[in-house]
Amino acid sequence: MNWTIHQTITIKQLRVDSVSNSSVLQIGSAGSIRSLSQLYNTGGFTGPAAELGQENPLSFVPLPNPS
Repeated sequence: MNWTIHQTITIKQLRVDSVSNSSVLQIGSAGSIRSLSQLYNTGGFTGPAAELGQENPLSFVPLPNPS
């Protein structure tokens, strides 16, 4: 069986808040979806980030103290 699809898509604004490694964003019809993964080092970093200590200054969710 063959399908012929004619469509017109007009997008004035598209906002994507988050993209993860397993995300799929599809607009329109697709006979197949091929994966694509791109990793960019836009900061020019040459090594891994330093590990945080016991007190994490970036924690926005209060977690219970396991003491």
